Amino acid sequence: MAKALIGYMNSDLRNNARVTIEKIVADNRALRGRVEELEALVVRLQEENETLTAAQAAAILEPMEDMQPA
Repeated sequence: MAKALIGYMNSDLRNNARVTIEKIVADNRALRGRVEELEALVVRLQEENETLTAAQAAAILEPMEDMQPA
């Protein structure tokens, strides 16, 4: 059984290393792309949050301005 398992395994380590390195490089490239997408999303959400916060502040302050004595 052990001989069958050893025969089944690829004995060319150079080929495995090359494939492994190529996979790591491809995974790294994909992850860098995903990080860029997430960073852009964070910037967009921060801008949206600032806009909503300013609108909410204006909505809260507007009734107070109406209450000021003339």
